[in-house]
Amino acid sequence: MLLVGNGQVITMDQTQPLIMDGAVLIDGEKIVETGDGQKLREAHPDAEFIDAHGGLIMPGFINTHTHIYSGLARGLAIEGNNPTNFFEILDGTWWAIDRHLTLEGTRASAYATILDCIRNGVTTIFDHHASFCEIPGSLFVIKDAAKELGMRSCLCYEVSERDGEEKCDQSIQENADFARWAAKENDDMIKAMFGGHALFTISDKTFQKMVEANDGLTGFHIHVCEGMNDVYDTMDNYGCLPIERLLYNHILGEKTMLGHCIHVSPSEMDIIKETGTMVCNNPGSNMNNAVGCAPILKMMEKGITVGMGTDAYTHDMLESAKTFILIQRHNAAKPNVAWNETFQMLFENNRAIAAKYFEKPLGILKPGAAADVIVMDYKPFTPFSAENLQGHILFGLEGKNCRTTIINGKVLYKDREFVDIDEDALNAKILVESKKLWGALNHRTY
Repeated sequence: MLLVGNGQVITMDQTQPLIMDGAVLIDGEKIVETGDGQKLREAHPDAEFIDAHGGLIMPGFINTHTHIYSGLARGLAIEGNNPTNFFEILDGTWWAIDRHLTLEGTRASAYATILDCIRNGVTTIFDHHASFCEIPGSLFVIKDAAKELGMRSCLCYEVSERDGEEKCDQSIQENADFARWAAKENDDMIKAMFGGHALFTISDKTFQKMVEANDGLTGFHIHVCEGMNDVYDTMDNYGCLPIERLLYNHILGEKTMLGHCIHVSPSEMDIIKETGTMVCNNPGSNMNNAVGCAPILKMMEKGITVGMGTDAYTHDMLESAKTFILIQRHNAAKPNVAWNETFQMLFENNRAIAAKYFEKPLGILKPGAAADVIVMDYKPFTPFSAENLQGHILFGLEGKNCRTTIINGKVLYKDREFVDIDEDALNAKILVESKKLWGALNHRTY
């Protein structure tokens, strides 16, 4: 057994949101009890004690949309690439990277991403992968890295026609193969979705292939209306709106998640709501790409489940939360909006999205929930209570406050040091692959 104590327990359970000087008792992969720290220590003297050092004990964060394939891009400049619009960003940066990403490059990208997630207290990721250089086996390579490092993951591959029919068909097959494998394994640490890029890179013929290959195994995870490209392409070539096109092609549903949805109309929101489809917002990436502010407040007003991701712009979910409230207030020109929605997305909705795929409850500290627990360093210098937790979280915490990360009952990161993970050895492997990738992109040696 593990006992995480000597801290304030933020449960995210509305029946008891805060336990001052509390503790969390873990047995195997599950939480078995939360409560008074001293009483739990006295009742379980043989449990391994994880000292929170007076900090905050919280559920691990869930990232509902990230991209492992961007893991080797930090500091990269591609010669001659100076994008001035969203398509040029895709074609000149991200598609260029994934066109040169080998299986070993994918593995290194997974290591880099997962290490950063663990450091930032992220315990579950929904990844949307692309490596058109080498597609077959890429999701299995990511799965192996996730299992090796202990990250709870839901994976898919980005189907797209941008590199021709053969590559498109390979990406469909990779999704189908991995989804069948995940269904057979039924491992609560590794799940599958069926990925798709943007609508302007996917024909109705390909959508039909995707639905047939999926055969009801899982939900779809697809980019939608991130830029206006989807809107123009769908209206010009199909005579309808993007969400209508997804409906006609049988993509929507209760296990499907749409990324971004910046340029969707109110009538399209109604379709999303009526089909039970989920949405994930990535505010930092949207601002960085200058593609606009998603109408998330209106979506949530309609009752759509909108979660929060990062699009790999960051691996710090609290950074995304801070960015979300800023962009929504700036867009609305109102300083009193988006507060409740920020926390609903980050904690309640991300948990609801994860529940569509993972069996044990995530994002909450209560008996029976998954033992995904983090400790955040935090010494409040203003009154701290259940009534003002949100203010302390938003303005007092960042991902770098994380000192300990436990996933599935296993301590992976303790007092800012990785446990049973050779970080230096992995960094050396990552550096080798990043130099190969950068060299291939810029035709020179690094």
